[in-house]
Amino acid sequence: MALRQPVEIRDVEVDDAAALIALWAACADAVTDEGSEAYTQQALWRCPTEAEAREAIEFNAREHRRRFFVALVGGEIVAAATADLATLNPITMSKVMIVSDLQVRPSHRRRSIASGLLAVVAAHAEEQDCELVLASSAAHAREPNRYLTKLGFNQIAVLRAIPVGKLNARLAAKAAGSRETGRLLAVRRSLRRRAAVRG
Repeated sequence: MALRQPVEIRDVEVDDAAALIALWAACADAVTDEGSEAYTQQALWRCPTEAEAREAIEFNAREHRRRFFVALVGGEIVAAATADLATLNPITMSKVMIVSDLQVRPSHRRRSIASGLLAVVAAHAEEQDCELVLASSAAHAREPNRYLTKLGFNQIAVLRAIPVGKLNARLAAKAAGSRETGRLLAVRRSLRRRAAVRG
């Protein structure tokens, strides 16, 4: 029986960009096996260039409430997770740690690597006096959701997404659909019905 290699967990570095792109791509490819339910998660995946990934890592490093952790086995990045410090709602000081983007390379799953990352996140949450750790995962990602449920995470919210342009268009259409527009449509419908009865 082969011995498991030790897992090193550290904060991300800019030079990790290429390895992180490969990790995200491997995880996105693995989701294709889950069929049509995986569409939502794949729709959110955009393969960045290495320069863009470096810029994103630097951007997130400047955000003092965010930590980005990576797990390495044999010097290779095999998992990652981000942890964001926030308040439970905008009017209380009850702090929470929000875990997102928990990614584990498919070839390294079921080796307690995600547990190691979450242990580091939990320690960070304690340092920040957080009351809760929240985790977001794709709605149809069966394995991650089962894993989080086994750990005791309960579903407390639904996270929805829409492209900005589509939201603006829908809101503009809704605003244009005023009471007057509704009346005009009702008049047109009744005129059509009358014409159909006569015709």
